[in-house]
Amino acid sequence: MFFKQSGYDPHPMEKDVFYLEKYNLKEKVVVLNGGARGIGYACAEAFAECGATIVLADILPEVEASAKKLKDDKKIRVDSKVIDLTYSEQIKTFADSVLESHQKVDILVNSQGIGGSLINAEEMTDESWNKTIDINLNSVFWSCRAFGKIMINQGSGSIINIGSMSGLIVNYGLSQSEYNTSKAGVHMLTKSLAVEWAKRGVRVNAVAPGYIETDMTRPAYEKPERFKVMTEMTPQNRMGETHEIASTVLFLGSDASSFMTGIILVADGGFTSL
Repeated sequence: MFFKQSGYDPHPMEKDVFYLEKYNLKEKVVVLNGGARGIGYACAEAFAECGATIVLADILPEVEASAKKLKDDKKIRVDSKVIDLTYSEQIKTFADSVLESHQKVDILVNSQGIGGSLINAEEMTDESWNKTIDINLNSVFWSCRAFGKIMINQGSGSIINIGSMSGLIVNYGLSQSEYNTSKAGVHMLTKSLAVEWAKRGVRVNAVAPGYIETDMTRPAYEKPERFKVMTEMTPQNRMGETHEIASTVLFLGSDASSFMTGIILVADGGFTSL
């Protein structure tokens, strides 16, 4: 009745929708922070497979070798930058250089981060706390600010931040208050920017992974008894793999998620559903 009275047609005559075409990224430029390895590199592989031009950034010098491998494997343009993302001026300069080289930035993925210290809060030093907050949260804001300006000016863009289920719950048996706090901050930053920038054409979402097999998470599960608890508390009874997170990031970066912003997409094998 409402549709009839308002004159709104819920089934307007539109051009045909080609769903696979939503994942065609051949004209897109994707910047991946923390892209040397792990989840970041898997995301780069996913976007490259869909034809995007890739810019990998990381503090690790191996990012250059990672870029070369990706270029050789996927036969697309891949640039790389060794950068300390805890310095906002370096990020601004980096963003300006990407814009100069590529004339635009379509997608930004912030996958930079370090794991928890596994130190009890009462014993944690200021240095340890500040290091985690700087890398996991501050650098994400500074990157969103620098590249978000570019996207706002061009009237379009998609930002995906890598949060964590640890920003939603406290992991049993792991003393990592600084890590949990940093990831909760990433989630709220994501929602805040999504609301601020929605009318300016920029979408901002986050993925909250569960336990994923990476070099960063190895210290948390290298002990058999800890690994047993982590997997048994996950309904799927296993840890996730980097490609499973990359698939969700690809979805959020593509036009397949065009009506989604401010979302914290959880990929944790059911862990936070318990």
